[in-house]
Amino acid sequence: MTTTMTIRLESAVKDRLERLSEATRRTKSFLAAEAIREYVETNEWQIQEIRSAIAEANAGDFASDRDVTTLTDNWDGHTD
Repeated sequence: MTTTMTIRLESAVKDRLERLSEATRRTKSFLAAEAIREYVETNEWQIQEIRSAIAEANAGDFASDRDVTTLTDNWDGHTD
């Protein structure tokens, strides 16, 4: 199911969208809907990851100093 939504764009962005539409042979509506869908998915994922990290931090679920040192030493090629 789809619905209609009106948005305001800067003229330059609208022009770029129109050129992209012509180049890809997709409608401006399709391209805008796809861009919004991807934006929403990415931001939903980021918010969920942040909430999960906060819950872990609140539960005291942290890496130990030794775990962090081991990890960062491996980045530098050290294997003490």
